[in-house]
Amino acid sequence: MCGIVGVISQQPVNQLLYDALLLLQHRGQDAAGIVTGSGSKLYMHKARGMVRDVFRTRNMRALPGDYGIGQVRYPTAGNAESEEEAQPFYVNAPFGLVLAHNGNLINAAALKRELFNNDHRHINTESDTEVLINVLAHEIERRTHGLPLSVEDIFAAVRAVHLRLRGSYAVVALIAGHGLLAFRDPFGIRPLCFGMAGEGGEVMVASESVALEGTGYKFERDIAPGEAIFVDLQGRLHSEQCAAEPQRNPCIFEYVYLARPDSVLDGVSVYRARLRMGETLAQRVISVLPPSEIDVVIPIPESSRPSAMQLAHRLGRPYREGFVKNRYVGRTFIMPGQAVRKKSVRQKLNAIGQEFADRNVLLVDDSIVRGTTSREIVQMAREAGARKVYLASAAPPVRYPNIYGIDMPTASELVAHNRSVEEIRQIIGADVLIYQDLDAMKRVIREINPEIVEFEASCFDGCYIAGALPPDEGKNRGEGVAPNTGRLSLQGAEEQGQPS
Repeated sequence: MCGIVGVISQQPVNQLLYDALLLLQHRGQDAAGIVTGSGSKLYMHKARGMVRDVFRTRNMRALPGDYGIGQVRYPTAGNAESEEEAQPFYVNAPFGLVLAHNGNLINAAALKRELFNNDHRHINTESDTEVLINVLAHEIERRTHGLPLSVEDIFAAVRAVHLRLRGSYAVVALIAGHGLLAFRDPFGIRPLCFGMAGEGGEVMVASESVALEGTGYKFERDIAPGEAIFVDLQGRLHSEQCAAEPQRNPCIFEYVYLARPDSVLDGVSVYRARLRMGETLAQRVISVLPPSEIDVVIPIPESSRPSAMQLAHRLGRPYREGFVKNRYVGRTFIMPGQAVRKKSVRQKLNAIGQEFADRNVLLVDDSIVRGTTSREIVQMAREAGARKVYLASAAPPVRYPNIYGIDMPTASELVAHNRSVEEIRQIIGADVLIYQDLDAMKRVIREINPEIVEFEASCFDGCYIAGALPPDEGKNRGEGVAPNTGRLSLQGAEEQGQPS
């Protein structure tokens, strides 16, 4: 999970990119980078840390130009400790390319070998983004051979890139002296949209619509799965579908947790989706627990609030804020290390005792991934005086690794993998544990936008629409190919007795 942005403007873009990255900071807090262009010259600054820490006044002054791209990084591939792997990446041929990417290439290792052996390109880091930019550079170079670059050449290169890449990817790239390129994988797993400002010639591409609206751009539409758009330096926009069989299969976890509630992704309001999740979760709660047994509904800040409010309304029970959040501690889900996550829970949240004292409390969380945070919060509720602590998850059990750009790398880290709900309840320490129904969640989100064919929901159902990890990388995760589907299914692997 990362946040990316690209801009073509008629004025300096350094502050604009900075402001957009602040609006996307929730998508990555490990590193940040900006590249700007003036004519055919590119300027770059990137480093580890939050946006406000990476870019000081002197750095901003060193980023002139009227077009550029930026990224906030949350590492899921490569070396999280290496500043060299902060994005964007740069290659000098052809023309000078810089690129930032949100997603995860599952065939990066094979592509790296191809680039070295066949394309004679050297990869210097473990980042799949460096692989991606070199694949794109090679495909553009094959079509130009030193000749002037045309829009047709660019789209032909993207078509070739789609044929070579496997996994999820939303991409923004600058071609020095030419313009801004953006494209999305054929399944549309990771989000990407664009907007315009002024009388024309002002275009912004971003991971989420909130980055457009917060910087004065009017949201136009999502970039379609498999589609590429190119904006030249005069602000003229060209678009083309570059995939043979595109399908709209957005990552359902974006709606559960990753995206800001004020964003609209693939025609679906994230806030509205979370309200609908609260409705379906309420049905699950009623089937397990009489509402009369619940004294108060309390969300675990912050992504769960819309679902918790709607659930409380449906149950007819009071909704209360029982936890105060320290906004200066990062999201525990994306902290690199179990010990750090566990320590940060009590630094991040503090219970308001009067909301818990001598009450049966229903806590609502957006999801339960490793279980560490949930266990700590249930214990906090008991220490605050709760008589009983019930826990409801607005998402289904996270049973399988996510290989498309979310930090769920191994099955052994997931509390729900190979465990029943009762076993999970005992680990977390709740009196009752209730999960969302996956089919119901898919249905209510799809009702908002019927154009969505299916969802990328591999962390819930073990079905990998964009392909599996190679055997040497996937064998320790209990992965196999589901019969007659060509899709990766961990459930299929377990049924066939493969290791998990």
